[in-house]
Amino acid sequence: MTELEVLEQWNPFAWLGLDYTFLKFNLVTILNTWFIIGLLTILLIVCRLYLNKKQSVLYYLITSVINSFMDLVTQTLGFFAYNHFLLVFSLFLFILFCNCISVIPWTTEPTQDINTALAFGLIAFFYKEYQGIKANGFRVYIQEFLEPFFIMFPVNLIGHFSKIISISFRLFGNIFGGAIIMELYKGLIAGSLLLELIGLLTGLNFIILLFFGVFEGLIQAFVFAMLTLTYLSLALQKDEPAGAT
Repeated sequence: MTELEVLEQWNPFAWLGLDYTFLKFNLVTILNTWFIIGLLTILLIVCRLYLNKKQSVLYYLITSVINSFMDLVTQTLGFFAYNHFLLVFSLFLFILFCNCISVIPWTTEPTQDINTALAFGLIAFFYKEYQGIKANGFRVYIQEFLEPFFIMFPVNLIGHFSKIISISFRLFGNIFGGAIIMELYKGLIAGSLLLELIGLLTGLNFIILLFFGVFEGLIQAFVFAMLTLTYLSLALQKDEPAGAT
């Protein structure tokens, strides 16, 4: 077993004699995730400092992005709620960094690991479920599974929870697919000085990195945030918010 395989199959419970697949962790994903958390922490500190400098370009960029997401939340939900905005924007920012971290050498996207994508899906799903029950009551929530007839309960239940798979696998599939294409391209030009020069001089290397490493990551982060917001809107559609600002 290679060193990389050991990292990808780290089992902290091995000393107890437990050797089950579901007890193993991908240490590479964990390390990259914590690296992203560190980068986000630094970014937030810098942004907080620049919010005091209202004449700076960075202040304008920060406020423009925040205002855009605030407007997005208001237009989708019909009202603005800070807790909903905070969740959607946090998911977008975190997933964006997870998707685009591969532009830094020796790093890989945590979202090309199905466990990370599934974790994001579970967060979005259960937040939506909680807010839906809180807004409309548990009785209305259960009734949705019994429409149009009570015998449809199993089908409605499967369809309801399939949203976790849908939102998670969409993110995972696109990022994992992009990572594979980039690896295939690297393997194609590796070992050939001519192909490496062509890719470098024509800017093809940069274009592929920009598209699969940045553009696709941005799109998928935005799609995930919009799906979360849309599911949340559907869960709250019967709610009449009181005192929402």
